[in-house]
Amino acid sequence: MEIEKELNNLGLINFKNVYRNLSVCKLVENSILRGEGNLTLSGALNINTGKYTGRSPKDRYIVDSKEIHNDINWGDTNIAISEENFERLYARLLAYFQNKDIYVFDGFVGADKRYSMSVRFINELSSQNLFVHQLFIRPTKKQLEDFYPDFTVICAPGFKANPETDGTNSEAFVIINIERKLIIIGGTMYCGELKKSIFSVMNYFMPKYGILSMHCSANIGKENDTALFFGLSGTGKTTLSADPERRLIGDDEHGWSEDGIFNFEGGCYAKCINLSKENEPQIWNAIRFGTLIENVVIDGEGREDYADSKYTENTRAAYPIEYIPNAATEGIGSHPKTILFLTADAFGVLPPISKLSKEQAMYHFVSGYTSKIAGTERGIKEPVATFSACYGEPFMLLNPLFYAKMLGEKIEKYNVNVYLVNTGWIKGPYGVGERISLSYTRSMVRAAITGELDNAEYELHPIFNVLMPKKCSNVPEEILNQVNTWNDKQKYYDTAYKLLEKFNNNYKKFHIPEFMKEAASALR
Repeated sequence: MEIEKELNNLGLINFKNVYRNLSVCKLVENSILRGEGNLTLSGALNINTGKYTGRSPKDRYIVDSKEIHNDINWGDTNIAISEENFERLYARLLAYFQNKDIYVFDGFVGADKRYSMSVRFINELSSQNLFVHQLFIRPTKKQLEDFYPDFTVICAPGFKANPETDGTNSEAFVIINIERKLIIIGGTMYCGELKKSIFSVMNYFMPKYGILSMHCSANIGKENDTALFFGLSGTGKTTLSADPERRLIGDDEHGWSEDGIFNFEGGCYAKCINLSKENEPQIWNAIRFGTLIENVVIDGEGREDYADSKYTENTRAAYPIEYIPNAATEGIGSHPKTILFLTADAFGVLPPISKLSKEQAMYHFVSGYTSKIAGTERGIKEPVATFSACYGEPFMLLNPLFYAKMLGEKIEKYNVNVYLVNTGWIKGPYGVGERISLSYTRSMVRAAITGELDNAEYELHPIFNVLMPKKCSNVPEEILNQVNTWNDKQKYYDTAYKLLEKFNNNYKKFHIPEFMKEAASALR
């Protein structure tokens, strides 16, 4: 059998059975028989990932080889590991697979066939093979006959690293070997590591073809107008891009070529903490047979309790994009007309929506600002500013300024409108003010996408130097300039300067060009 020979060439020998590109039914059946998970009342397969319920960024490494050394933005995000340590760990991983069943999924990443990459996933677990089957682009029978992988991912959650001998920080590891076109993952059952390791690889290779790789969602309207939504966790990226009046291209990862936007994936990986049918009906209805859900609390009757964060706040659902009604399953869109940077500002000082120049867009893209509440909400007084370059720093292998330069060039070339949208607090900071109404945010996003704000009258923010519209349909005028919502105006300005200082301190590490600094935050 050809697949067995190819596995042997990787060093995988003496395994039991090889299951290649099984159907969803078979993968679910095998997962249950092997005790990996159980069906819920909705028909989804629920698994518990144990100790690791999210990504482990300090356990992700890039093999430092001569071929790629000068390309990588080394540091706390892109941690180097030696070729010797990789080979030692890889040899032990191969030995671990002996006398075990192997699940193989051969598929693609990248909906534009000119730039797609063939990827082979080799899994210890049937449930994780179901995950990649649903998240990535599935091949036709003909494609499967002629398949040869550009990149291979080998994942064994049951295999653990030894930090003392393997040069890792813990038992878990995700190691990307670009020169060998190989990724190895162990010690963690969290499925997101499979998805994001490949995204990291795309962020390395796509720019070499002049394609901007982006951590964003995308949708398209009836007039063939594409919109991009950038934002970190909790900013509303998935919620706002799931618009019944527009078709979803993808919810997380895209490329921007000379011909337009294309989705990297064939599925969605949505958060489902506090999920309700009323607020997010598309995601709710997508959770059915064939969907994999992670760490969701299930009651005695098999019913999901999405409000229960017993295991983690990061509960997830993985399903193919065709589970979303009216999705753009071809995964292709036109050049974007509108880009929206989403931030949940807990300081309550950024305007609910503001228009950005090209330079400001580059600056905010590099900054990747949002804010989160430190620790638990009880007793917390100070919001914590969080900056993640390119709105996805953990997955960006190159210098963030490289991606920002590409973004600026495309904004200028295709005449794209860019807006900064604050989905966080108004009338004061967290603990004093309130979260802005989702209906208001939807109205502002709609106004930006439809072109209503193109000819609006604007005023300049005195601190952040961004343009704020004076009017927007279905949004109270007084909230469009945040200072109007604060009882203590001086406190507003004091808080705004405090946030500005955090922006300034963050961008110092990037050696950002002066023209970007001046455009983004000139003091007045």
